[in-house]
Amino acid sequence: MPTAPKKPRALKAHITRLEMMAPPRQSLPLPVNITAAVMRVPNIPLAYYRHLYDQVGRRWHWVDRLRLSDEKLKAILHDRRTEIAVLYVNGAPAGFYEFFRHEDELEFCHFGLMEHALGLGVGKWFLLQALYAAWAHEPQKVVVTTNNLDHPRAIQLYQMFGFSPVSTSDALVRPLSDDEILKVFKG
Repeated sequence: MPTAPKKPRALKAHITRLEMMAPPRQSLPLPVNITAAVMRVPNIPLAYYRHLYDQVGRRWHWVDRLRLSDEKLKAILHDRRTEIAVLYVNGAPAGFYEFFRHEDELEFCHFGLMEHALGLGVGKWFLLQALYAAWAHEPQKVVVTTNNLDHPRAIQLYQMFGFSPVSTSDALVRPLSDDEILKVFKG
């Protein structure tokens, strides 16, 4: 008799909110022998977004957007205040960023690289490109949240570019069950 699939155990997350009050002043060259492009994707197809979100966020336990219905996800992603751009490295998708423009602040909702792009030296360069795009909207501040389930150097990287921690909180992250994974990526 088959056993029922186990529900994944919830993970404790320590969340840090960071703010940046001025645009970055530094510039970084693209690493040698890398061809890269950052392309905005207005009205991103939901299947492509879910693929990017999963490929970038799986190892960091990103799950929230995968649990949204098509209608709810489309409302968020196709909102005129949302901007999504995809990083391509040597012709293949390698990461993405997503931000949302509030009245006086811009919130980085997601930023990251796919596993095959980690270690190539493009992360800092890509974050700087994302920050340039964010500050082009002239917000009073840019905010981002990260947590201890994220890349171990995420907070350090954000601080390197001018973000400062402003608050912390705790939450539980419930990983996707096998049934949820099958539902999200069916057909």
